[in-house]
Amino acid sequence: MFQSNEQPQEGDQNKDGQKGSGILDKIQQLGQTNVPQMEQTNIHCLTIIGQVEGHMQLPPQNKTTKYEHIIPQLVAAEQNQKIEGLLLILNTVGGDVEAGLAIAEMISTMSKPTVTLVLGGGHSIGVPIAVASNYSYIAETATMTIHPVRLTGLVIGVPQTFEYLDKMQERVINFVTKHSSVSEEKFKELMFSKGNLTRDIGTNVVGTDAVQYGLINEVGGIGQAISKLNELIAEHKKNQPDPQGELMQ
Repeated sequence: MFQSNEQPQEGDQNKDGQKGSGILDKIQQLGQTNVPQMEQTNIHCLTIIGQVEGHMQLPPQNKTTKYEHIIPQLVAAEQNQKIEGLLLILNTVGGDVEAGLAIAEMISTMSKPTVTLVLGGGHSIGVPIAVASNYSYIAETATMTIHPVRLTGLVIGVPQTFEYLDKMQERVINFVTKHSSVSEEKFKELMFSKGNLTRDIGTNVVGTDAVQYGLINEVGGIGQAISKLNELIAEHKKNQPDPQGELMQ
């Protein structure tokens, strides 16, 4: 599910006498193949799948993305000189609002080029994560559900509770409208729309509609996403100063 930024240590050998078996074993244990190996690519691929898990641990049968796993990877990708760009792939039902916003904020403040690709779904708090990158794609069949912030569990029915909920919702609205082309008016219209979702308010937006509303930059897949990221990396390198303080040509 997640990639490791660790490098093979001197002396680590597999049973065939080859070095680097340690990191490959760890990658395989995390459900990934050994292609591509981290040392062979300048792009770090990060996945947000299932439900974004926050401060409360979800049941073991739930497919989750733990924010305490994602944040160190973002830090490592930012400081690792071999990593020149971040590809973020989403297929999430949403989850913890504050954890999702924390991930989105970190992605949006990275100095390296970032591209997001929504596959399957980028619902609820997945929307801010999807728009946090420099450029975003959505598969033609993928969907994004936009709805008001909800609280689960026992809540105190006092005005302060509703004020807190309203402020949290404003944080989501402000982030999405700041990092995409959708207007605040349109986003609120989609959020509070009636009749689109069964037993709920909100809107389910399909691939081309997400682009039309300005939420996502373009409809596309993995090929387009990697091509765009490589383009952004090349542009980023061009604008970087050389050791003499002049821009690279």
